[in-house]
Amino acid sequence: MTMTSMPMPQGLDQLGALLDQVAARQLQDFGQLDSEAKPDGSLITACDRWSDATLVEGLARLYPGEGVLSEEGSQRVPTSEAYWVVDPLDGTTNFAAGIPYWAISLARFENGVPVLGVLDVPPLRQRIVAVRGAGAWRKQKKLQPPSAHNQVAGCASLCSRSIGVLQKLPNQRFPGKIRLLGVASLNLVSVAMGQTISALEATPKIWDLAAAWLVLQELNCPINWLQRDPALLQSGEDLSEANFPVLAARDLETLARFQPWADALVGSA
Repeated sequence: MTMTSMPMPQGLDQLGALLDQVAARQLQDFGQLDSEAKPDGSLITACDRWSDATLVEGLARLYPGEGVLSEEGSQRVPTSEAYWVVDPLDGTTNFAAGIPYWAISLARFENGVPVLGVLDVPPLRQRIVAVRGAGAWRKQKKLQPPSAHNQVAGCASLCSRSIGVLQKLPNQRFPGKIRLLGVASLNLVSVAMGQTISALEATPKIWDLAAAWLVLQELNCPINWLQRDPALLQSGEDLSEANFPVLAARDLETLARFQPWADALVGSA
């Protein structure tokens, strides 16, 4: 897969080659590795560590002087003017269990916000790219906002830590058919792709949401940061324990319809 036909920043061909390298290794290791638990209860494999190191080293080579914040490496906001946020393997539980659904997430930040986002989904052979102010693409095909299309299925994405909100509002019917995909970045991007009408994430880290955030913005999907806006990060800040609960939706009407469950999630309902 290449991205040469897109109006992308210089050097993205090399970035695509780096992603191809990591994706190939992940497909090779898929379902074959033992996993271990991290202190926060999430899983990690040797492939997570290899992928993280390979991406961090590759970005340093392609973009010298630009810092990198990554899930398995430094989790402090870099002090460089431009920097990268990396999730080398979002969906490790799926990956380790042999469930073919996970993603590699990269985002380049300038002035505190993502200006380039790339989500590679190795098992589906798909790459989603967003460029601030220019739009978003899947497999080099320009994407249209989900609000431009009818959505009759009405699926809504929850994460394992947000599903408890269903019990907090027992007298209200949840306005969607629930899907738990197990991959925070793809849960959010599913809204932008028109696969779901909303997504509620309870504890996403900056590396989970960095690329998806830009894809959502470029496809005109409203986002409600429920406790903290990631656009207000401080240089040098440690984000290892920072969560960014979020509700995303296909349009403002849908966002309002799901807002009571978002409020319940953060305890204001």
